[in-house]
Amino acid sequence: MMKPIPDLGERLAKAKGNGIFGTKMRSVINFANTDGVRAIVDQQFALARQILAAELIPIIEPEIDIHSPEKSAAEAMLKTAILESLPTLGADQRVMLKLSLPDVDDFYATLVSHPRIVRVLALSGGYSREEANARLARNHGVIASFSRALTQGLSVDQTDAEFDAVLDQSIRSIVQASRA
Repeated sequence: MMKPIPDLGERLAKAKGNGIFGTKMRSVINFANTDGVRAIVDQQFALARQILAAELIPIIEPEIDIHSPEKSAAEAMLKTAILESLPTLGADQRVMLKLSLPDVDDFYATLVSHPRIVRVLALSGGYSREEANARLARNHGVIASFSRALTQGLSVDQTDAEFDAVLDQSIRSIVQASRA
């Protein structure tokens, strides 16, 4: 579960005043526990409603640990909980989802096409860039929101040219996987 966010209303008003599009909230799911997954989704959607009330787009991020021995079962519980929560939003309200790359290809297709979802983003979640890109390419309509996979291979010891070359190749490969 997420910790309380002090002064959320003030923070959202400031973000809106600065032209911010949206904001995310991140939770981590380690096991396939129906009550735990439901509690995380309920908390994420409660915050999403506050973010929507501030006229920002919520980015719901219930990350499933890629090393969880129950990852596939947790994914099924998470998808069910999200699909059950989406109707609690107003007809004109939409959210973004930022989810771990699933074990089953196109597992989140019903979320990708859902009218209350702006976009489904994929977390690299600790997979290597090669593995994350391969999984992403098999999940049509999902786009990358990689950090660890993006920065893989970058080092403070590289020259500017080496750093730029590695980063450029990383970006190109991730964009290609997002378009698959």
